[in-house]
Amino acid sequence: MKTEFKRNERDAKFFNNKRADKHDDKSGEKKERKNVNKSVKIIPLGGLEQIGMNITAIEYEDTIIVIDCGLAFPEEDMLGIDLVIPDVAYLKENASKVKGLVVTHGHEDHIGAIPYVEKEINMPIYATKLTVGLIENKLREHNLLNVVKRKVVSYGQTINLGCFRIEFIRSNHSIADAAGLAIYTPAGILVHTGDFKVDFTPVFGETIDLQRYAELGKKGVLALMADSTNVERPGFTPSEKKVGRTFDNLFAENKNNRLIIATFASNVDRVQQIINSADKYGRKVVIEGRSMVNVINTAAELGFIQIPDNTLIEIEQIKNYPDEQIVLITTGSQGENMAALSRIAASIHNKVSIKPGDTVILSSSPIPGNEKAINKVINELEMKGAKVIFQDTHVSGHACQEELKLIYSLTKPKYAIPVHGEYRHLKRHAELAVEMGVDKENVVIMSNGNVLELSEQKAKVVGNVTSQGILVDGLGVGDVGNIVLRDRQHLSQNGLIIVVVTLEKHSNLLVAGPDIVSRGFVYVRESENLMEECHDVVEDALSDCLNRNITDWGKIKTAIKDDLGEFLWKRTKRNPMILPIITEV
Repeated sequence: MKTEFKRNERDAKFFNNKRADKHDDKSGEKKERKNVNKSVKIIPLGGLEQIGMNITAIEYEDTIIVIDCGLAFPEEDMLGIDLVIPDVAYLKENASKVKGLVVTHGHEDHIGAIPYVEKEINMPIYATKLTVGLIENKLREHNLLNVVKRKVVSYGQTINLGCFRIEFIRSNHSIADAAGLAIYTPAGILVHTGDFKVDFTPVFGETIDLQRYAELGKKGVLALMADSTNVERPGFTPSEKKVGRTFDNLFAENKNNRLIIATFASNVDRVQQIINSADKYGRKVVIEGRSMVNVINTAAELGFIQIPDNTLIEIEQIKNYPDEQIVLITTGSQGENMAALSRIAASIHNKVSIKPGDTVILSSSPIPGNEKAINKVINELEMKGAKVIFQDTHVSGHACQEELKLIYSLTKPKYAIPVHGEYRHLKRHAELAVEMGVDKENVVIMSNGNVLELSEQKAKVVGNVTSQGILVDGLGVGDVGNIVLRDRQHLSQNGLIIVVVTLEKHSNLLVAGPDIVSRGFVYVRESENLMEECHDVVEDALSDCLNRNITDWGKIKTAIKDDLGEFLWKRTKRNPMILPIITEV
């Protein structure tokens, strides 16, 4: 009762301080209603019509707060790209308004872009204990640890950023210390669930604070921004502890085999349950994979994972124990090329090799688009004699339909703004919101870059800002764009022909060449006749240009490309990239 009284008193004070008029009303609720003409802007810069790269700006007059700052992994046609991060041009243009970054939890699609964005806009970061620990790992890698301010926020605690007050609400997800947000704005209360599920038997910590969501619903929620990832699935998401029981059974069934278990590095609760089963069955645990080691070390230091003494061993010590006493926890459950499991499967890992009789458990569900890579790894493992298990070894960290309905029934929002999902997820979420009593015209399906103006009277998209992803390739950020990607796709599909010609400096007479080099088009030694014909075509194109006294290298190159391209299409029905190079002596 005392806690509830304090919260209500605090909320009343906030709205009293922020009201526009200074009339001395006695009721805090009346003062709150004075703000019905005020509108707040919601600007998603990522996370909509896609999985990943979650980032949203909330703006009112001279205050902007940013919720999450994640990355996305490249699609199949993004050749050579490592990561995709959000374009924060709008935030850079309004840097003086940006008061802080509020982070809901520590998954890559919510924190992965922070170092890149902090280099552009130095924002203080507010998050729960484990989330801050994981963010600090990233800042340390980019030498930003002493540059960026961080503040650890506890559940139930509020922070004031400009004219906003943000409250952290205890939540459940597939990583510990996840939070939902209540954002008190001059226009009303916005509730952002973050990624969540309702887990009544969590591995670590307490259950989601449904009571607080109900209290917010009684106060009046202007808009609910809720996770859409699992909205197509009926029922409830199973508890994480269900996977723990599955692990116990698998450990019992494979007593004589070495166990290799791949899961997401950030799923600390999953790793905890594997360690629990290993301890129960007397096995030593090896953690392998850079991201896995970093996350587990951070979680252990902060008390979010309990590892019994003498359970962990270094990977070099595997040879000192029989196979039946070893369990290896590793990355690579999504078939990533450079992840530990993929390297083990391909026999290029320098410390672990697959043996006949090994049992490999994939404890994750495939991210859409990764199915081929995962199947390739499974086939490689099976061919080396391993038994691969991937059924019933994973539960989602996202809410299914009944959990979303529960949040709607507790918060009773005026507006529904589905977030975190592809368009089909957002559309189904919109239908669910209407089923739960939200007026159809008050459900807003947004796209990245939309500027939604929200008030008691209306919710309307009033503009757009830049929101395309920025591609990261190695150390280059943003230097690879659509033109470079198009060239890469062209090269990957059709190959390259380089034509080298040497002309005399003043007379423009042909001194050497044309020499023709083929890469990825045909194997030259088996296509000598074709190469000779190409040589003749280029020679004719050059002669024609020189006979007409064309000295502009650009025109000469165009003529070579056009004539050779036309010839190759007629002869091979292929369209390689043609790169003429002219030098003069």
